[in-house]
Amino acid sequence: MHYRSFGRTGWEVSEIGIGTWQLGGTEWGDVDDEQALATLRAAADAGVTFVDTADIYGGGRSERLIGRFLRERDERYFVATKLGRGSDPGWPANFSREAVRAHTEGSLERLGVETLDLTQLHCVPFEVLEAGEIFEWLRQLRLEGKIRHFGASVESMEEAALCLEQDGLASLQIIFNIFRQKPISELFDRARELGVAIIVRLPLSSGLLGGKMSRETTFAATDHRSFNRDGASFNVGETFSGVPFEVGLDLVEEIRPLVPEGMTMAQMALRWCLDFPAVSVVIPGAKRPDQAVANAAASDFPPLSAALHERLRELYVTRVADAIRGPY
Repeated sequence: MHYRSFGRTGWEVSEIGIGTWQLGGTEWGDVDDEQALATLRAAADAGVTFVDTADIYGGGRSERLIGRFLRERDERYFVATKLGRGSDPGWPANFSREAVRAHTEGSLERLGVETLDLTQLHCVPFEVLEAGEIFEWLRQLRLEGKIRHFGASVESMEEAALCLEQDGLASLQIIFNIFRQKPISELFDRARELGVAIIVRLPLSSGLLGGKMSRETTFAATDHRSFNRDGASFNVGETFSGVPFEVGLDLVEEIRPLVPEGMTMAQMALRWCLDFPAVSVVIPGAKRPDQAVANAAASDFPPLSAALHERLRELYVTRVADAIRGPY
């Protein structure tokens, strides 16, 4: 495992981290407590030191599991959580000074720590970001010692640009993968100039870039990717992180022969993200220990060739960019 500076915070973190939405609830299929803890342990044993969670994941279950994990380890881990999408008090009351404080204190209790390493605004509305008050409340929590750093998880490059204007912003969490390449031209240079860390979520495009899906793929009824409606395994028009499912599947078949020998497609997709110096950490999810270990191994591969990068860029420009739906 290799480690990178996390912006200007002074922290060094593993360049492959672990996202824990899937460990908190049923939105990615069921994971019991022991399997979740075994997955966290396997990631840590593989060198992972960065763990990403949120107060809403499993209604706090993800944070509680991470708290149990932290108490059984001697090593120091960097834990990033998020606030803003919880059900108490709910949308839009979450974006008040009182709610931000309450959500922060709830995360502290569930994680069992005195100070949060990083709290992130969890894809809050553009108008809330634009008003700017919520950032001042985070600065106050930092002064009080409840958080060390604050950042934002955003959907679009417009939101990212707005957040970069905020004094003290430590990080931005964005969707970035072979199918979602806009940050290369619209975000990375400015973030590096300002010393803002970049956390990459959905590096495998919700599993599409794992290379194991087909038009016959089905998911558990509780899985947020489930297309099992009207007896069909998927519906035309469904998207994975903004990429139409059928477009993604076709592209995966074109990408499959390009995977370097010795790598899985998932590892190549993770390595692709790591090849951009602006990226601080990539946070693929894992539901099993073997998945966590395989993800961590992507750090040990050499950078992809310039020719492969050029081909993947060409596929994005000609086949994907205009097909993406939703905020981008």
